[in-house]
Amino acid sequence: MNEKTFMRREIEEIPQAVERLLAGSHDSFVATGAALREKEPSMVATIARGSSDHASAFLKYAIELTAGLPVASIGPSIMSIYGKELKLQRAAAIAISQSGKSPDIVAMAKSAHESGALTVAITNTAGSPLTVASDFTIDLFSGTEKSVAATKTYVASVVAGLGVLGHWMNDKALLASLDSLPEVFAKAIDCDWSPLAEALDGHQSLYVLGRGPSLAIASEAALKFKETCGIHAEAYSSAEVMHGPVRIVEQGYAILALAARDAAEKSTAEMAHKLAGQGALAYVTSDIPGAAKRLPFAPTGHPITDALSLVVSFYGFVEALSRRRGFNPDVPPNLKKVTETV
Repeated sequence: MNEKTFMRREIEEIPQAVERLLAGSHDSFVATGAALREKEPSMVATIARGSSDHASAFLKYAIELTAGLPVASIGPSIMSIYGKELKLQRAAAIAISQSGKSPDIVAMAKSAHESGALTVAITNTAGSPLTVASDFTIDLFSGTEKSVAATKTYVASVVAGLGVLGHWMNDKALLASLDSLPEVFAKAIDCDWSPLAEALDGHQSLYVLGRGPSLAIASEAALKFKETCGIHAEAYSSAEVMHGPVRIVEQGYAILALAARDAAEKSTAEMAHKLAGQGALAYVTSDIPGAAKRLPFAPTGHPITDALSLVVSFYGFVEALSRRRGFNPDVPPNLKKVTETV
């Protein structure tokens, strides 16, 4: 494939897409943040599937670490299949969907709104049913995403949630970090992970490790390994992997450890080094020395956003890995761009 894939083009557009989002949705960040301060929710519920659910998982850690509120992911089928109304009158609910029209996501968001929750829609489709069902909408301004594998909309969804959080908490350091992300993401795209692609030749299974916000990135990475390369990948907390899953880590088993510059970096890197010492083929995004091999990264200078830079580097890597294996990452078998579940 000589021409760039849609996926590659969309990865390269991430810095510009985030720039558009920060400018175009600034007023929405401010208004939504003010409404959340007035609401003073006792918890936050998230409503999403697929990559959008991984964006929600990132926001879970960000909100818990910044606002000190518990965050729970609600299965959309609670309303769409089981018809159960939840008591969310003291909650805020964040629904994330690129298309904004999957019936189960819309039904759960509508139910949350009707129960009294303050509802926020994060979507790339203005005027979609999800926006109608919600109190506030954050438009991603990502433009058309043609590749089945979401990349720029995933990153934009996380940034959108962090923009709301930053204004909700009046967190100037977080907001300043968001403003610097387009420049950092441009550097992240240039990080060369090709040694990992070569190392994975002949491998059809691996673990992706993370902790805190980087665990959400690990989940997204595991999905993309499956989607674009047909590789069976599982995401685990670098702490949880020792509770059973480590059993199958034998000589040469592949490990990708996504360590961010935060309080969990040391434990994640140490786990990668420990598994490498046991014979695993382990790579880690950290300068902490040890037996695992280092992958380059573009630090953001902020413990919440740092993990997000890693997924940008990963996207560039996995797109190239897909092509290396003879696939077209734009059209993975049995998948389509918009998935509507009931």
